[in-house]
Amino acid sequence: MSRLLAFSLCVFSLTPSLALADKIDATSTITAATVYSDRATITRQAVLDIPAGSHTISFAGLPTTLFPDSLRADGSAAASVKFGAVVYKQTMAAQLAAPRAQELQTALEALEDQRMLLNVEKRALTAKIGFLGNVGTQAGLRTNEEIAEINLKPEQWSGAAQSIYSGMLETMTADAQLDIKLRELDRQIQKAKADINAPNNNQYSSYDVSIPLESSSATRLTLDLSYQVPNASWRPIYDARLNTETSKLELIQYGSVRQTTGEDWSNVKLSLSTAQPQRGTSLPDLTPYWVNIFEPSLGGGNRNFNDVAQNITGSSLNKVRMSMNEAPAAAPMMAMSDQRAEQAVEFQTASIETGGFVSEYKIPGPASVVADGTETKLMVGNFTTESTPQVHIKPQLSTDAFLVSKSKLKGESPVLPGQVSLFRDGAYVGQSNIPLLRPDEEHVLFFGTDDQVSVKRKVLKDQKSDAGMIVRENIQERQFITEIQNLHTKPVQIVVKETLPTGRNEKIRTEILKEQTTAGYEEDSANIKGLLRWEFPLEPKAKKDVKLGWKVTWPKDTNLSGL
Repeated sequence: MSRLLAFSLCVFSLTPSLALADKIDATSTITAATVYSDRATITRQAVLDIPAGSHTISFAGLPTTLFPDSLRADGSAAASVKFGAVVYKQTMAAQLAAPRAQELQTALEALEDQRMLLNVEKRALTAKIGFLGNVGTQAGLRTNEEIAEINLKPEQWSGAAQSIYSGMLETMTADAQLDIKLRELDRQIQKAKADINAPNNNQYSSYDVSIPLESSSATRLTLDLSYQVPNASWRPIYDARLNTETSKLELIQYGSVRQTTGEDWSNVKLSLSTAQPQRGTSLPDLTPYWVNIFEPSLGGGNRNFNDVAQNITGSSLNKVRMSMNEAPAAAPMMAMSDQRAEQAVEFQTASIETGGFVSEYKIPGPASVVADGTETKLMVGNFTTESTPQVHIKPQLSTDAFLVSKSKLKGESPVLPGQVSLFRDGAYVGQSNIPLLRPDEEHVLFFGTDDQVSVKRKVLKDQKSDAGMIVRENIQERQFITEIQNLHTKPVQIVVKETLPTGRNEKIRTEILKEQTTAGYEEDSANIKGLLRWEFPLEPKAKKDVKLGWKVTWPKDTNLSGL
């Protein structure tokens, strides 16, 4: 029966005095990766047959970008095995270059060899083009003694010219094709060089990690070594698929993973976490928030230091001296040191990214992510929603009607902020973004125009006048009508939104003309000042008019902007 191993979490740099007797080299593979917003935790696994007694397991060639404090060891074996401290040291050697860098260098050399051969062929074609051109010229002029005399009968001139033309055309076409190949080859070479110069590909140093252990008897040990590395990240992306026949909205979440850690992840157990280990778990202490009266200089030049400082005590005095250039040289450093101490943040365990929770998504099945920064899109899962289709109309902006899905998130898992691709009846219609959504929260997604809802807008009145016997005022009155018709064969839920002019000055007054405005509106909808919202069902082929009338009043001898 296997048992978990007891071990120490102590991690320290290797010193020359550490004995490495009975060293066993571990051949390991990456078996798991947990990706955060800016790093990843990598787990390497080695299976070793170890004899009884004391030994040291050695992992060589680990990336130098790993965070040493994150090194952890775990394992299981049938015998009683105890770990000592996890120890690391940095090794410098040219032969320790990352395997991927060696592969990239070999590929680059092959591309450059192809380019060299193409250039040789191109030079030969250039020489042939020159020769054919020279032959054609000299055949006509017959002045070059180096070219053999060409005696052609008149009827042969046409054939000779055609032969030279065909030869030139064939050769120049081949030369142009070579130019195309060279251009594409140059792009491949440029990309190969960029890949070679990417982070961690020129790794001519590495970490060696050693784990001393003691085993009660010979046994097979399964050893997991984990560590955190930078240059890895993930972000949530979504597909929102709306079926207009059933009004069902399917929300599918994916994880977009990128990494340039220097190690490919092949067929690993991949998890995506919302935790952010790089962020602190607490806020700094608050310090007094001092203010003072600013007194401008009366005589120009520098202010009197004693007048400014008479109401300032303690450490604030040094800060004033700094501004007056009267402090000793060490004073600025002291003040800056004090300020840094006040702003210190304690970094401990992982903090919460959003919304008071941390989620971890385990990708089903083995996953692979290469270390060249390529985006890998991985399926996470589906979210259950309760959806209501609507048609939104904003006649001030457009007479187009837009199909909207008003959805409420169900289940227990939240939806993280991210980009969403929108599909209507299987057709891609565009992209949008969704915010953080918790269970039972609502959100609307737009799925493009609905041509089966006709919208027409007319201005019924646009009149400016003044009124009042003693104090005259400007009055602007406008009235609109929006004519809506449902051309669908089923009912639709219509939402109409309009805004009223809203003054930033108390002397500007806005009034809704009740008799000229369709009843049933919500005023200041969504806490937006002046936004009116109507919502109503519209039966197939039915029509409805939405009217709006308003009046704005402001002082006579003033100008109004924005109206």
